[in-house]
Amino acid sequence: ALAFGAHPDDVELCCGGTMVKLGALGYKTGTITLTRAELGTNGNPELRAQEFSAAGEIMGLSLTKSLDIPDGDVRLSRENKLKVIREIRKYQPRIIFAPYWVARHPDHEHGSYLVRDAAYLAGLKKIDTGQEPHRPNKVIYYASRYEFKPTFIVDISQYHERKIEAIRAYKSQFFIKKEDENTGEVTYISRPEFFESIINRAKQYGIYIGAQYGEPFLIRETLKIDDPVAYFGPEFLQSIP
Repeated sequence: ALAFGAHPDDVELCCGGTMVKLGALGYKTGTITLTRAELGTNGNPELRAQEFSAAGEIMGLSLTKSLDIPDGDVRLSRENKLKVIREIRKYQPRIIFAPYWVARHPDHEHGSYLVRDAAYLAGLKKIDTGQEPHRPNKVIYYASRYEFKPTFIVDISQYHERKIEAIRAYKSQFFIKKEDENTGEVTYISRPEFFESIINRAKQYGIYIGAQYGEPFLIRETLKIDDPVAYFGPEFLQSIP
């Protein structure tokens, strides 16, 4: 499972619990950021890279990597598509997580389309990168600022604390107070209210499935179910609050 984010901390905030859970289930997991977040109000690329690596260790990821697409200029260009295609072919993920295409930050929105296009194009053998073609089985979208009606929700109750710990690794971005000196500027995401909203959203989606915490996901395609009786069996019924 390979999760793409526009910036370091995007994946941790939006689907960090699911990535931790997948690792605990025995899958190899990794996160790739499209940019190095050089335009961020607080911190710098070197510090953000250290925090990104520390968060990855907390989450038990096999891979944390940043591409060199300019922050604030994530374009749907051939050059950028090839950068993402190379990573998909190199690591050959079965599934990819990408940001929802309706977003406040343009890099998140453009990054969603960029990853989606690259995931398809990576399977075309006539696009030559010196690698074997590989197309993931599915691109799955996670929510950031704007919500959607989820296709499914993952129960992350057992892994929520690890998610929070990973977010706390980004000390340059969160929990900055006005009275603190030399810690950076107070921003939308550095306020306590923002952090509380992350926890409250996980509780909200957890309630929908009868769990303490949950993370919502969306897929664009219709799901195929061969055996509805088995699919909607006892385990499914137990998930209904």
